[in-house]
Amino acid sequence: GEQPRVGFSTYPARRMRGFGGASKRRMSRDMAEHPDYMARLARQRSGAARINDAPQAVAEVAYTDLGEATTECELFQRATPGQGQGFAEPFMTAASPGVIATIMLDAYYGSHERYIRALAREMRKEYELIVARGFVLQLDCPDLAMERVRFFQDEPLDRFLDAVALHIDAINEAVAAIPRDRVRLHLCWGNYDGPHTHDVALEPLLPILYRARVGALSLPLASPRHQHELKAFRRHPLPDGVLFLPGVIDSTTNVVEHPEVVADRITAAVETVGDRTRVLASVDCGFGTFAGSQLVEESIVWTKLRALRDGADLATKRLWG
Repeated sequence: GEQPRVGFSTYPARRMRGFGGASKRRMSRDMAEHPDYMARLARQRSGAARINDAPQAVAEVAYTDLGEATTECELFQRATPGQGQGFAEPFMTAASPGVIATIMLDAYYGSHERYIRALAREMRKEYELIVARGFVLQLDCPDLAMERVRFFQDEPLDRFLDAVALHIDAINEAVAAIPRDRVRLHLCWGNYDGPHTHDVALEPLLPILYRARVGALSLPLASPRHQHELKAFRRHPLPDGVLFLPGVIDSTTNVVEHPEVVADRITAAVETVGDRTRVLASVDCGFGTFAGSQLVEESIVWTKLRALRDGADLATKRLWG
């Protein structure tokens, strides 16, 4: 959750024309099976930013004023002057066409494909601005996994995979003018501490994800529900030239990972990829993806980030000597 944004996926409603009213987003399958968990989550999110009832598309979407996005870039530039404060390569996130389409639902186009392609056409303006300002663009794409249990929960797996392919195609349209090595793709199964018992497996997704015109792939692999997914890369090797950003810190729990655990996860990722220079240790997801609904207390966030740093140092010693 970037500071100027109310939510990582719903902020475009403030910046673009064509949104209004309220979406009626479906509950995920795992949450529906655990109403007691849902009740606790509702209490935690009382007064938080709109998630399940975010605005919907009620007219042709149009991104006609990049002023707010420009101000956000300038704020980040002031925070990282000359990139000389220890930041090797600052990146800025942006919502993907697919995550916008599946959270801020369509009440105008009457076709999921028409809606998502319209979003790709308009969001490319923000994407190109971010890169022009000197940042790597991270596309946040939980739709490529999480929406299997929400938007597409009644569809067979092959229909969902077709939708993933459409969403990747929309991304490729939107970043066509951006060098591949200036874009990274973040996929996740939902940044919440719920059961996740119906999450789609990573393996059938990987061949489709590899079609994306991106230079890096970010995945939440510290989650106990998905730590095993690293094995899928042995059967579907990472394409040449693509960086791998495995999550080695869980963003949904207040338990602080031991640096040795972090180092083990990093070295396992390197062994799987086969190239120590293509692995960048990361956090599973954001620590504040929607205003008012954070799961980890601030002081613990910083402690977890220190564990990430310390674990990366240990892994570096193991891998480089």
